[in-house]
Amino acid sequence: MNALILGGDGYLGWPTAMYLSKRGHQVTVVDNYMRRNACTELDVGMLYSLPTLQERAKIWYEKTGFEIKVVIGDLTCPEIMRSLFNGTVEYQWAEDYSYSEIPDTVFHYAEQPSAPYSLLNYKYANKTLSNNLLVTNNLMFALRDLSPKTHVVHIGTMGEYGTPNIDIEEGWLDVEHKGRKDKFLFPRQASSLYHTTKIMDTDLMWFCVRTWGLKVTDLMQGPVYGLETEESALDERLGTIFNYDEIFGTVINRFIVQAVTGYPLTVYGKGGQTRGYININDTLQCIEKAALSPAKSGELKIFNQIMELFSVNEIAALVQKVGNNLGYDVNIQQLENPRKEAEDHYYNPIYQGLLEVGVTPHYLTEEVMASIFKLVAKFEKNIRKDVIFKGIKW
Repeated sequence: MNALILGGDGYLGWPTAMYLSKRGHQVTVVDNYMRRNACTELDVGMLYSLPTLQERAKIWYEKTGFEIKVVIGDLTCPEIMRSLFNGTVEYQWAEDYSYSEIPDTVFHYAEQPSAPYSLLNYKYANKTLSNNLLVTNNLMFALRDLSPKTHVVHIGTMGEYGTPNIDIEEGWLDVEHKGRKDKFLFPRQASSLYHTTKIMDTDLMWFCVRTWGLKVTDLMQGPVYGLETEESALDERLGTIFNYDEIFGTVINRFIVQAVTGYPLTVYGKGGQTRGYININDTLQCIEKAALSPAKSGELKIFNQIMELFSVNEIAALVQKVGNNLGYDVNIQQLENPRKEAEDHYYNPIYQGLLEVGVTPHYLTEEVMASIFKLVAKFEKNIRKDVIFKGIKW
């Protein structure tokens, strides 16, 4: 593959870059440090500091001999997006600065990923809407005009579906109405403005697929957990961004950090909120498998990218058990829910497609959770309790 990763500095983007590079794919990453800058602006904690993308790419090359080209740029600017496909791209780091061929696969992570961020106030809502939709729209037009055969693997979210009182099919729903049948995108009902932008992404890409014959795979991903991958284990400086605050941290990662630092686990409301979860290493498997079995021209292929279901209470109980076994005194605190969401609900998503194309799941065992505990504990002195929970409401 000639792989272009949009949002290559992020929690998933950077591990994806190393994963693909190590397997012999040609890789270019693009980012404007939006996530890092937001963490600084909002004064929320990262577990450890990170080298720049350029520095990480150099370290990766020194350790492996594989090159990851780096472009620093804001993809809401259409000309920067188009430069990635028309031969005018400017690299900020590359071992070989000659222009590489047009990418055959784009991995689209370049979006503001936080529901709480999107609802802090109207300014952050506008940033979320403008960034997420403009980047996707710019990508679609660049492909239409410059590279219509390029396949897009977009990282969507299971949050698009909400919590309907029926089984959640993999993206599509067969409907019979008044004696006639048709197939539609599974109904969406987002619980935040961030998730609403992801619904708009899906609709926008579906329009472009139908109208221009583009090729898109949309991965409806659940919350991701984990810290280390095979590639990041080569050097501590190759680690990915890791947040533990309520804005950017995912629930399992947040709970483990809370347990390590002696902060009561922040269970919202009754704790019955059930979602599908996935190990960071399985995300990497999924994106490569999705790329190697691409959508056809004029097809929007959708997978539900999760591996197992847990309620918040079940996660908290597992964190408490593992933490106590490791010698931590882990307490659980039930807080008034700051979010507008159903706390008791039916939830039964279908997620067979990625298993059928060869993904081998990692499950959240006590051993897996203990390994994350031990990695987080290395950076315990960096954890700031004051940023763990501030009660952002909507």
